[in-house]
Amino acid sequence: MKISIKKVFWMVLGLAFCIGAQAQTYPQGPVKLVVPLTPGSGADTAARIVAKYLNKVWQQPVVVENKPGAGGLIGTGAVSNAEANGQTLLFQSVTFATNPATYKKLPYDLAKPMVNIAYVGDTPYVMVTSPDGPYKSIKDIIAAAKAKPGEIPFASVGVGSSTHFAAEYFIQAAGIKMNHIPLKGGPEAIQEVMSGRIAFCMASLSTALGQIKGGKLLALGVASKNRSPAATDIPTIAEQGFPNFDMSLWFGMWAPYGTPTAIVQKVNGDLAKAMQDPEVREAYAKVGIEPKQMSAEEFNKFVKEEVSRYQKIATNAQIELQ
Repeated sequence: MKISIKKVFWMVLGLAFCIGAQAQTYPQGPVKLVVPLTPGSGADTAARIVAKYLNKVWQQPVVVENKPGAGGLIGTGAVSNAEANGQTLLFQSVTFATNPATYKKLPYDLAKPMVNIAYVGDTPYVMVTSPDGPYKSIKDIIAAAKAKPGEIPFASVGVGSSTHFAAEYFIQAAGIKMNHIPLKGGPEAIQEVMSGRIAFCMASLSTALGQIKGGKLLALGVASKNRSPAATDIPTIAEQGFPNFDMSLWFGMWAPYGTPTAIVQKVNGDLAKAMQDPEVREAYAKVGIEPKQMSAEEFNKFVKEEVSRYQKIATNAQIELQ
């Protein structure tokens, strides 16, 4: 059967019209923004700031729903199985990239990957310890670990969590062995550090900044390559003998497989505008998050590179869960 060039032209034009219409009418009703982590986590804080902005721009309710559990897999799985119409989106952290490196089984089909929509921003991890403890510098941590290989404890918010990976990244860079103590969440990990029972944990700056400023935690170094604008007095780990050390807790947004490109581009564009909004930038600055933006294509490439990076760390640290 032959199809004329004229007919093809009208078919393409009609498709373009439909795609454009999808973007113009989106969203059609309330949007559920699922955060697969606990309330008060870095991702939750970042999501609620963005949701407030989008609520005004879209003139539709943007509801943040926490679905924690299994390292973020419960909430991520729920979104991956949602209808691909943009009305249910995922707001997740770097954990989205660490989970494929950690878990043998994922609650979603890797052959039908979720759509990488946008990079939102990041906050550096910060190595924190007790102000009243024996560790006053990164060198003190390393010296203690070398004196007692595998005995000095460090905390994370769970095996395979982003804080676990950040700590393992440091441990591998320092060439030491330590005792991992996985805890249920950020508040528990920080409490154990403040008590002096744990040598250190890698917390997100957005989570720990208040306790650092209040003198309840001692910050030994931030994990990003450059000092954080939110805490310029805290030196980087890179400055302290690890020139290539660079790892941040980043945040992004995803949609179910099959979500129309027009909707993806619409959300990406609106998020890019959000990252330039004075109120959003001010709210992020208060919690140590630096807003950034990428195109959907750039973010897609970035996520793939991050998954590969964390797979290497997991292999070296023998991190694996069922």
